[in-house]
Amino acid sequence: MAHIPFATSAKAARPFGTVTVFPWIDVVVIVGLVLLNGVFAMTELAIVSARAARLRMMAERGNRGARAALVLTEDPSKLLSTAQIGITLVAVVTGAFSEASLSHPVAERIMALGVPAAYGERLASVLVLGTTTFVSLIIGELVPKQIALRHADRIAIITAPSMALMAQATAPLVWLLGKSSGALLTLLGVKPRTDNHVTAEEIHLVFAEAQRSGVIEEEERAIMTGIMRLAERPVREVMTPRTEIDWIEREASESEIRTAIKESPHSLLLVCDTSPDNALGVVKVREVLAVLLAGGPLDLAALIRKAEVVPDQIDAMDALRVLQQSGISLALVHDEYGHLEGIVTPADLLSAIAGNFASYQDEGDSPLIVTREDGSLLISGALPADALVDWLGIDLPETRDYATAAGYALSILKRLPKEGDHFIDQDWRWEVVDMDRRKIDKLLASRLETKEEA
Repeated sequence: MAHIPFATSAKAARPFGTVTVFPWIDVVVIVGLVLLNGVFAMTELAIVSARAARLRMMAERGNRGARAALVLTEDPSKLLSTAQIGITLVAVVTGAFSEASLSHPVAERIMALGVPAAYGERLASVLVLGTTTFVSLIIGELVPKQIALRHADRIAIITAPSMALMAQATAPLVWLLGKSSGALLTLLGVKPRTDNHVTAEEIHLVFAEAQRSGVIEEEERAIMTGIMRLAERPVREVMTPRTEIDWIEREASESEIRTAIKESPHSLLLVCDTSPDNALGVVKVREVLAVLLAGGPLDLAALIRKAEVVPDQIDAMDALRVLQQSGISLALVHDEYGHLEGIVTPADLLSAIAGNFASYQDEGDSPLIVTREDGSLLISGALPADALVDWLGIDLPETRDYATAAGYALSILKRLPKEGDHFIDQDWRWEVVDMDRRKIDKLLASRLETKEEA
C-alpha cells in the first residue's frame, strides 16, 4: 500500500500488521527544509557580523551583493523581521510535514518489534519530532551560524540580494513585525541605538586581540596605541621640560657658543636673553658651524629663526600640525601666564608614539625605568604618566594636572618630599630614592602582596 502524506483517513484505515515502504523522498524534502532554515540563519548572522567598512569598499567597486548587504545593515529591524519570517515558516512546515509523513511508517516499524500499538504511535511521534529538532538545531542553526561567523563578509555578499528580494515580497508582514516589536521596545523603555561609531576603547581592544592572535607584533600594537593616545595627550606631557632645554645666551662669546654646541646633542638650540623666559628664537647648529668653519665673524642675531608658540593645554596632535606648518621643527610651549614651560619637537612626538631613542638623549642619561632583581622598579621622575599606567597597571585620573611620575608622587604626598619619603597607593609602595635639588629624580616602586595572592 502506498503511503499518502498528510492523508489521515488512509493512515487510520491502514492495518498495523503490514509495513509500508519507508518514504525516503519525504526524508529528502525534510532535509531540504532544514538546509533552507540553515540558509536563513546563516544569512541573518552573516549580514549582522559583516564589516561595514569592507562592504562599503566593495560596494564602491560596483558589487551588487555588497550594496544589498549595506542596505539591510542600515535597517536591522527589517533584516531581523525578514529572516525570522523565513525561519519560522520553515520550522513550522518542517515540523508538520515530518509528523504527517514519518510518524506512521516509524510507528509501524516500532510495533513490528513487539511494542503495543497504544505506545507505538506516541513513541514514533516523539522520535520523529526529537530527531527533526536535533537535526534542525545542528544543520539548520549551529553549523550555519559558525560558518557565518568565520566567513561573514563573503556570505553576506552572496545571500544579501536574495534576502532583499524576500524583504520586498513580504513587505507588509515585515512592516507589521517591525512596528509591533518597536512598540514593545518603547513600552519596555528601550531606546533605539543611534550611535554606531567605534570608540577608542574598542579600537584598543582590537589591537590587543590582533596582537594575541599573532596578526601584529607587540611592537606594532604599542606604536598603534601610541598614535591613538597622541590626540588625547596635552602637549605638556610630551614636551621637553624647561629644565632640560639647551640654550645659548644672546651675547655669548664664540668660545661659549662652541662649548654649548659641543655639550649638546641637538641640532637646534634656543637663543635667550638672560633666561629661557626671554627666548628670542632658535638657531640651527649646522648653520652656526658653517660660519665657524668659514672663519668669518659670527653674528648670532642674524642666524636666529622665529619659533612658533603653543599653549601647554593643546593636544599633541594639534602641536604636530603647528610643527608641520612651521618653517622650523621646534615650538615653544607656554603656560597661561606666558611663562616658558618647555619645547616640543618632532622627536618628542615620535618618542611619545614609539618610545625613547638613545640618540635623542644626553650622554649619561639613564633609562626611564629599570627592573631590579627583586622585581621592584627604579623609575625616573621624568617617566610619562601614560607609560606609568602601562607598566604598573594603575589607574590615574583623566583630568590629572601632572604629566610625569614625579608629578604623580607630588599629587599623593601633597608636599615637596625628601629622600626616603614613601607612600602606598594601588597595591604599590613608592619611595623617593633620589632628589635633584627640588626635583624628584628617582622613585622605587615595589608591588605589595594582595589578599588574593596571599
